[in-house]
This record gives sequence, C-alpha cells and structure tokens, in this order.
Amino acid sequence: MKLFKAVATITLLCSSTVSIAQELEIEFTNLTHGIHYTPILMSAHSDAISLFSAGVAATPELQMMAEGGDISGLVTMLDAANANNMTNPANGLLAPGQSTTAMLSTDEGNTYLSVVTMLLPTNDGFAGVNSWKIPTEAGSYSFNVNAYDAGTEANNEVVNGGGAPGVLGIPAAPGMDSGTGGSGVTTEEANTTVHIHRGSLGDDNLTAGKSDLDNTVHRWLNPVARITVTVK
Repeated sequence: MKLFKAVATITLLCSSTVSIAQELEIEFTNLTHGIHYTPILMSAHSDAISLFSAGVAATPELQMMAEGGDISGLVTMLDAANANNMTNPANGLLAPGQSTTAMLSTDEGNTYLSVVTMLLPTNDGFAGVNSWKIPTEAGSYSFNVNAYDAGTEANNEVVNGGGAPGVLGIPAAPGMDSGTGGSGVTTEEANTTVHIHRGSLGDDNLTAGKSDLDNTVHRWLNPVARITVTVK
C-alpha cells in the first residue's frame, strides 16, 4: 500500500508540471481615438525569453519595432527560441476603435504570451504585454495594455518619414491628420530605458508650432489597447 501511494504521488507531481500544447484565440482591440497600430506580433514562448522589460534598455530588435514598426528582428529572435508566432493578424495597420483576432497554437513549454505593436504617429511608442502567463484552464481572459516608450529616441513629434533606428522623426500619420512645419518638441530623451509613455503633446497649429501632431486627435492616455485571450 505504501509503495502504491508513493507511485501515485510521483505520478501526480509529474503530471502537474508537464506543459501541454494549447489553442488560443487572441483578440486585440485599439482603444484610442486617433492612433493606428503597425503590424502586430503575438508570440507564445518559454520563460527563457523576454521581448522587453520596464527599466531596461531596449534591444536593437525592439528598437526596430518601436521606431519603425519593423517586427522582423523580434520574429527572428523568437524563431530561434522555438516560439509560436502570429504576425500581422490585421493585414496591415489597425485603425482606431478596430479589433483583430488571430488563432495561435502553442507547443509544449511555450506558456507565456507577449504582444507588441508600434503606435503611429509616435517616435518610439509601442503597446505591449511581456510574458503574460497563459492560463491552463479553458475560458476567456481580458486585460488592458499600456503604451511604452522604448527610450531610444527623443519625442520630437515631427512627422518626417523617419523610422529607421537612430533616425529622429515619426514615419507617418496614417490618418492623414497631422500638421507640418513643426520645429520639434524636444531633441533629448532623459530616460533611455523602456518606460511608460508620457503621451503625445501635440498642438493646435497644423502649419508650424512645435509639434506636427494634432492635440485634438493624437493625444491619448493609458490604457491604449485591450487583449482578450480565449483558451480552448
């Protein structure tokens, strides 16, 4: 009887630590009034990898995404770690108030979910969740997502076609609702680590002023997105 109990206990302990594959339905909703999201990256991965961390300097791969919306570097990094990725579920930009949904099948061991996407128009702002533990119990789980500043570029708020790492400026304003001729809000970024974004300043001068952003359109507060994960 004692031997049976010991074997049963070992079996229970082993079964409780085994990671199983899961099917996830992930909905991403843009909660902003005038911000578009660049192609979204959704990834299920192990605890051995992290896409970003507040208070830590951005990796070159994160900088590419946050400044120009280029997720290819992060995808390469995740692929090397055998992560399960879904890229660009919206097939382009995700407009204000819109949602996109994707199915993601996870392999054993990939028990953490990360999602990142750049905010346009910003210099290096991105919405993201890093290493959210995927529940093992079936059901729907919703949580809000904050915007972060990658800390890699000054928030000058000038729309000039920039976007390559190290090139100051905002790539574009997809809503075609920005101004021109801004002199620049700032040329410095005091906090060079990933941190909660302070938001866009903007102004009401669409032909000059400091900012090319419209303060009636492009200003926002956290949270900027909502994610709903349905575990099948």
